[in-house]
Amino acid sequence: MTVQTHLAALEEKHSALEKELQSVMSSPSSHDEEINELKRKKLQLKDEIERLQHSAN
Repeated sequence: MTVQTHLAALEEKHSALEKELQSVMSSPSSHDEEINELKRKKLQLKDEIERLQHSAN
């Protein structure tokens, strides 16, 4: 897998997490723990994307 392919896959996952997070946050039965977990995962993906972009340049 090339770096660009890996980055594209990570960006797709990040986008999917954003959509899931928005859905959970709009639900009246959402739990803070679930929201925090999604935010943590999203941030980890963002950090990995940025790290890969810097190493590719």
